[in-house]
Amino acid sequence: MIDLRSDTVTRPSAAMLQAMAAAPLGDDVMGDDPTVIRLQEAVAERAGKAAGLFFPSGTQSNLGALMAHCGRGDEYLVGQLAHTYKYEGGGAAVLGSIQPQPVEHAEDGSLPLEKLAAALKPEGDPHFARTRLLALENTFHGKLIPASYVRAATEWARQHGLATHLDGARVFNAAVASGKPVADLCQPFDSVSICFSKGLGAPVGSVLVGSAELIAQARRWRKMLGGGLRQAGVLAAACLYALEHNVERLAEDHENARLLAEGLRGIPGVEVLSQDTNMVFIQVEPALCDGLTAALDAQNIKMRAVYGGPTRLVTHLDVSADDVRRAARAVADYCSTVAR
Repeated sequence: MIDLRSDTVTRPSAAMLQAMAAAPLGDDVMGDDPTVIRLQEAVAERAGKAAGLFFPSGTQSNLGALMAHCGRGDEYLVGQLAHTYKYEGGGAAVLGSIQPQPVEHAEDGSLPLEKLAAALKPEGDPHFARTRLLALENTFHGKLIPASYVRAATEWARQHGLATHLDGARVFNAAVASGKPVADLCQPFDSVSICFSKGLGAPVGSVLVGSAELIAQARRWRKMLGGGLRQAGVLAAACLYALEHNVERLAEDHENARLLAEGLRGIPGVEVLSQDTNMVFIQVEPALCDGLTAALDAQNIKMRAVYGGPTRLVTHLDVSADDVRRAARAVADYCSTVAR
C-alpha cells in the first residue's frame, strides 16, 4: 500500500521492533527506566537544552509545555492555524485554563510582529488575561519559517517578558532541509516539543526539551495529564532508533515529494499549489474528488482528495521514489479517463 495521507502512518521496521524488544526497562514514573533516560539525554543534547522529558504524544508534550509556562488566567500568542491552537482539542483552555490568543498568519506561515504587538495585553490591567508565552512552529505546510523571522520574533518576545515555545513536530525535517543543526533551530526557544512519530518513523513518542526547572514542572503536569507511563522504555527505544537511523534519510522524503509534485504537474483537473520538505499541496477539481479518491483506493493508494481546499500529500520512509511515480501515474490515468 502507498499511503500519502500523512507521515504518521509509518510502521516500525524490523530493526526498530528488535530494538524495542531488547530495550532495558525500569519504571519511568519512578524515574529509573534506563532507555527513557538515555533518550531524554540524547534529545536534550542534540537540541542544545539542559533536560528532556518523554511524552506519549506531541499533543501532550505541547500541552505540558504550555502548562509549565502559563498559569490559570494566562494566555499565549499562537498562530490561527497552528497545531496547538487548532488541532489539539482546545487542551490549553480546557485542561490548563490558559487562553489562546490566535494571530493570523502571513503567507509564509510567520506571525507578523505588528499583529503580535496588537495582541499583547497591557501588563497589570485586570481586565485582560496575562500574556505569558509566544508559541511558534518552524515548518508551516512543510514550508520552513525563515530563520530571520524566528530570531526577530523570539527577540521581540524576550523584550516583552514572554517565554517562547516551539512546536517542533518536524524540526528534523527543517534541520535537514536548511542544512542547520537541530540545536541552532532550537536555540531561540525556552522549550521545544520534538516528535518522533512523524517523519522519523517511531510508532509513538515526543520529547519536550528545555531548562531543568521547566522540565521539572512539565513532569508534574505530565503525570496529571495521564502521561506517566511505567516501562516506557519499550516506546523510547523506538524513538532512540529513529534518532540514530532515520534523521539523515529525511532528505529522501523531500526528494520524493519533489518527484511527486513534478509528476502531478500538468494533469487535467489537478493544480500543484506548493511543495516543501515532505509535503505536496494540490487542488483537485471538486467533480473529481470522490472518484479520484475511490479509484486510487482500489489500487491501494491512500490519499484524501478534498472539496473546498487543498489536498495534502505527504512522503515518508514507507514511500519510495517508485511509489510516488506510481501514484502520479494513477492520478493522471484517472483524470485523463474522466476528461475523455
